Amino acid sequence: MAAPLSASLRRDLGTIESYATLLGMLIGAGIFKVTSDAWALTGPSVILGYLVLAPAILATSVAYSVFLSTPLGREPGGEYTHLSRTFGGYGLAFVGVWLKVISYIGALAYLSRALGDYMVELFAGALPKSAAMPVAIVSLLFFYVIHVAGVRWFGRIQVWMCVLLGLSIVVLVGPGLFAIHAHNYQPFFTHGLGGFAAALPLVFFGYAGFESLAQTAGEVRDSTRRLPRIFLRGILATTVIYFLMSVVAFGVLPGAELRQAAAPMAAVASRYLPMGAAWFVTLGAVMALTTSVNATMLVPSRVGIMLAEDGLAPGFIGSISKRTGTPIVGLTLTLIVTLLLLVSGQVSLALNIAVFALVCLYFLHSLALLMLPRANPSLYASVTLALPRWVQQVSAAISLLFMGTLIAVQLRGDVEVLTRLSFRERVEHASLTTIELVVFWGVIGGVLYAIAARGRRAIRR
Repeated sequence: MAAPLSASLRRDLGTIESYATLLGMLIGAGIFKVTSDAWALTGPSVILGYLVLAPAILATSVAYSVFLSTPLGREPGGEYTHLSRTFGGYGLAFVGVWLKVISYIGALAYLSRALGDYMVELFAGALPKSAAMPVAIVSLLFFYVIHVAGVRWFGRIQVWMCVLLGLSIVVLVGPGLFAIHAHNYQPFFTHGLGGFAAALPLVFFGYAGFESLAQTAGEVRDSTRRLPRIFLRGILATTVIYFLMSVVAFGVLPGAELRQAAAPMAAVASRYLPMGAAWFVTLGAVMALTTSVNATMLVPSRVGIMLAEDGLAPGFIGSISKRTGTPIVGLTLTLIVTLLLLVSGQVSLALNIAVFALVCLYFLHSLALLMLPRANPSLYASVTLALPRWVQQVSAAISLLFMGTLIAVQLRGDVEVLTRLSFRERVEHASLTTIELVVFWGVIGGVLYAIAARGRRAIRR
């Protein structure tokens, strides 16, 4: 019997690189870019939004920690592998992870463009605003080369970028806590509880993607022991950072000014820091985005490995270079599609389903944890995470409640748009709803699965 494709991956990542991957993925556009956008919906209560969502994210991470403590924690498939092995079927897991891959590629295009905007801000005067797009393209090519060279280089550069990011956060938050003006927090709930609820899916973007750490499982040493702990501790650390940074941001700068700023945190820092220190905060924002781009680029190709192993994607997509130990074909496909979205300006076609697709996956993943003892007793017996069963069940229930609520809130907003605008108007204003985009990409995923499933049956015959 041939060895699985994932066996060719090299376990060159350790604990420090894993923390850098998780924190770098989370502390990116969520706090440096999206926070100011969420202000338009709910005002300074965005601060509270991060705290409200934290228990739900922690509860959801329990499901990932449990699965990663089993033998599945040595493979890079993440929730695709967890769902398909729990329920003994591939269809639902395939379509779910297909939407995830699409949303990650959209997020990669979005993050690279945001990086271009910040680079223009960082080198104001030297780079014109028109340079944002070329910078975005160059950044994608740069990180592509890093990934092709080997996961060890991915880990090393991620760690050093996170070090710079951490130092910039200290420079921003430390003095910033003494420059807060309490009146900037008023009114706290600008548009009432309805506005606060509507902002939660956007705020959730700050946490979305935490599960990408599971895709490194095939390249982390002793992954079944290390990754479960890193999930829980890393998310707690991120929550504290989000809270402190948003407190400073809205306390120092009025929300209206924060939202108009091309580089929000740089604008905040310029109010109370000398020029050199403010520039360093801008560099930190750049590092936040580069760490996110670096980690995001890893995910689609690792999912492709598991799909190829299961016969649901062409074998060449999951092929791994013997020289570098990396899935070069999968990485190349990720780069090409991302560049097409970026250059064509159609990022929204993939990005607008990002949060919804991930929330649905989190919902299904927590459901899998709840059903695991009965659905797959042998897999459940292999769990090594020292967490009582009742804690696992409560965590799964909390996650299902929060994720179900977020799904309902987003669907409600989509229904309002569908009733207010015609299809032609939605296309003209680039405001296609999540429902439409999920159906569009879901149908494509369903067709691909049907073709792949027919090929699997033909091989078995």
